[in-house]
Amino acid sequence: MIPDTAGVKSRQAPLIAHVIYRLDVGGLENGLVNIINGLPEGKFRHAIICLTDYTEFHKKIRPRVELVALNKQPGHDVGLYWRLFKAFRALRPDIVHTRNLSALEAQVPAWLAGVKRRVHGLHGWDMSDLKGENTGYIRLYQVINPLIQRYIPLSNDLERYLLDKINVPESKVTKICNGVDTLRFSPADKAGKAVLPDGFASEGAVVIGTVGRLEAVKDQLMLVEAFIDLLRRVKDGPERLRLVLVGNGSMREKLVQRVAEAGIQSQVWLAGARSDVPELLRAFDIFALPSKAEGISNTLLEAMATGLPVVATDVGGNAQLVGDGETGYITPPENAGQFADKLNRYLNSPQLLEQHAKAARERVEQLFSLQAMIRQYESVYDQLLLHKRY
Repeated sequence: MIPDTAGVKSRQAPLIAHVIYRLDVGGLENGLVNIINGLPEGKFRHAIICLTDYTEFHKKIRPRVELVALNKQPGHDVGLYWRLFKAFRALRPDIVHTRNLSALEAQVPAWLAGVKRRVHGLHGWDMSDLKGENTGYIRLYQVINPLIQRYIPLSNDLERYLLDKINVPESKVTKICNGVDTLRFSPADKAGKAVLPDGFASEGAVVIGTVGRLEAVKDQLMLVEAFIDLLRRVKDGPERLRLVLVGNGSMREKLVQRVAEAGIQSQVWLAGARSDVPELLRAFDIFALPSKAEGISNTLLEAMATGLPVVATDVGGNAQLVGDGETGYITPPENAGQFADKLNRYLNSPQLLEQHAKAARERVEQLFSLQAMIRQYESVYDQLLLHKRY
């Protein structure tokens, strides 16, 4: 629904319109909520324009936010551009902030609607372009580039993509890594295994867990294969090892089928989407991130803040976050054998596990605080609002 606010614009605070594909559980969306909740109260107003729709996830936002669902149809919905134009004309935002490739083209109707300040964030790669090599996408960015005053990539590889392939001037690029709430995600007051299903994990069990959408790009199937490999290698593995997959998505049935084929239903829990992720993380012993592509992973940072050693694939910004051999291990993507090798190191050395767990928490506290991230976004918005020439 497009709000009927044409001709009405509050002078109390500038309005930022955030354009995303869908407001649902996810790393990008969680980061957006953290930014809105963390910016100084009353300094900005916010609207979230969803190209498709939004879910109950919006209730995590504390300030009043205008929500707009444009109900994009499958495929190339030409009418979407007209609906975007009308939404921008109705809202009359001071800044439009689009995120990722799916929302990039919204920059055009924003410009046509007279929005003076336009920002685009790169949070990760598209599933059809995991290495940033799609020439069509590169050309699209190059065509729209003149309309964008500031880019915010979340990782080193996304920054290099803008500078080297899109030829964006350095002056237009501000890299901002995700930050994590180190109070909410903390190893303090560990809940132990009580949050897990009754009888799932006995005393002394080692719980390997991951959190993320059950989609092909997150590659939980590879993690299941690595876990199956691990069960074969480890003495009393079926009694000792447990795997938890938190999240929902289109790959759920394939995961259920593979777990059943391997006969490991009692060792694997598909927990679905959960609202108690901090408590679940505190029930894990090792965090796994098997993705084929990432930007800067919020869940990876949350796991490290909780004091968990991490095994993650070498994609996106994962290597930026994880000190390989210090707070966890980095492995090649789509390689279940090597992933199992790294997990097995922790099983063979509880002392190493504890050492990396402590170092992970310290690394997040020093480099990836939520407060530092919010201050950087606030600075970008302030800089744009100071320029009258846009």
